[in-house]
Amino acid sequence: MAALRSPEGVPDSRGLNLYEADPSYAGLLGLHLGSDLHAHLSPHFARLGAMAGTELDELALAADKNPSILLADNRVQKHEAYRQLEKVAFADYGLAAMSHRGGVLGWPQPLPPAAKYALSYLYVQAEFGVCCPLSMTDALTRTIRKFADPALVARYLPGLTSQDMDTLTQGAMFMTEQQAGSDVGGVKTTARKHQDHWLLHGDKWFCSNADAGLALVLARPEGAPEGTGGLSLFLLPRVLPDGSPNRYRIQRLKDKLGTRAMPSGEIKLEGALAWLVGDPQQGFKQMADMINMSRLSNGMRAAGLMRRALTEALFVARNRRAFGKPLIELPLMRRQLLKLMLPAEAARSVLFFISEELKKSDAGVESSRKRVRLLTPLIKFRACRDARKVTGDAMEVRGGVGYTEEWSDPRLLRDAHLGSIWEGTSNIVALDVLRAIGRENCLEALLPVLDERIRRAPRLLAGRLAASLDKAAEFAHEVASTKDEAHARQAATGLYYACAAALLADEGTRLGEQEGRPDARRQLIAFLAYVHRLAPRDPLRRVTTGHEAELADALLPETALAPDAVAGMLTRLA
Repeated sequence: MAALRSPEGVPDSRGLNLYEADPSYAGLLGLHLGSDLHAHLSPHFARLGAMAGTELDELALAADKNPSILLADNRVQKHEAYRQLEKVAFADYGLAAMSHRGGVLGWPQPLPPAAKYALSYLYVQAEFGVCCPLSMTDALTRTIRKFADPALVARYLPGLTSQDMDTLTQGAMFMTEQQAGSDVGGVKTTARKHQDHWLLHGDKWFCSNADAGLALVLARPEGAPEGTGGLSLFLLPRVLPDGSPNRYRIQRLKDKLGTRAMPSGEIKLEGALAWLVGDPQQGFKQMADMINMSRLSNGMRAAGLMRRALTEALFVARNRRAFGKPLIELPLMRRQLLKLMLPAEAARSVLFFISEELKKSDAGVESSRKRVRLLTPLIKFRACRDARKVTGDAMEVRGGVGYTEEWSDPRLLRDAHLGSIWEGTSNIVALDVLRAIGRENCLEALLPVLDERIRRAPRLLAGRLAASLDKAAEFAHEVASTKDEAHARQAATGLYYACAAALLADEGTRLGEQEGRPDARRQLIAFLAYVHRLAPRDPLRRVTTGHEAELADALLPETALAPDAVAGMLTRLA
């Protein structure tokens, strides 16, 4: 049936298993999850990949065309397709619960961050919007478990980690105000103490998942000083303990470019009951924990969108003919596909590294905490910006039909633009990278780990990557120490790709050492990162054509490459 819907000559990718269509993913999962967990989750990845390329994709198309509606009684009516997407994410796969309790997907302990992000990365290739409520529910649960009164946690934790849609409590973050977007210190919402709780008054201007059962809210207690130092963090329930609705109204839902089915609204707090979370003098710092987890989720989503875009582009290029040849044999197309592949693979490698460091950070390893602190805004900045270009260029591979709404391409493109704005625009997160370097010395915790990984790579590659990392780190440190804000984005970009190249090379080294089917091809992607993103080049001279022709031959089939073959290529290319 799917083939009948496709115009003549246009390859129809509907029905692809998006897990199996990504040949490198299983090897990476084995590397980052460990053999036991990978073996346990493999059937779940295969099933989710099949759903993502079929029914979830169809549901996402339907949900995108049917935005949520605000009803007169302050309820939000979501389309049935969106509700089905929610069920798969929250109930069937437990993506919001798996970090907080055992038993999800049959694993007795809470699953590590790498597993959560790896599954969500596959889910988001079909549906982006639901990943926002997923992320906020997960991050809200994490934040209240760290900072809130244990009795409050005990009251709400079962609902937040439920896989039953009838008992599930979703989470949200109500922070933005018209005069206080990126400049959070301008928040005007007030909080007044009343018995054992607080009453909130004010207007929150951009509240995603607007009808969530719980929201974390920033407000200023009466008499508190101006700026972020005077803000406290509050937990706001939609329904009060006695079953009555809380005192706030959703004034309207936003008409958005993307994530149209996921309700984002403007909310008026009219003496809404809320509970203080943690130290009243540390409200913004505590909220930052939730923001950073949301930023990391944005990086994951950008990586997933890029992979879906790359999968679609490769499918079309391999299966459509023009000028007497498959598109993938045309030189300009091969160059374009390499430019899609590099940022997609870079983001995935950085995501897995952060996931591993987050697990160590949560276990109390200070150096890992610093690495997560730096890399979270870094991936949020660069991967989200890359996703905008990758999804647009992938649409171009499909051509004019890719611009029509019956395909995934327009939805991917619209959703990709969200990542660069939510939880901090590109400028804001680039400046946050500088703060992590200049104020918290996070770069010093990162560089030795990356240097160690680079040293395991083949000598010709290692030398170039080490020199690039040193140069990128020196520039980033200089920009941070001199507070040269005008160059923050340039410094963050260089540092991101120097990190990504090191991680790609290390993955290639480790995968190349595995028995059975060694695959060192990621070392070539690391070299591609060096050539395209790190090495000096003259834009008016032809300096990379020879590299790209051989790299395209090796990388575009997405098949395993033995270490000896890669070493020989690196010798010729370098």
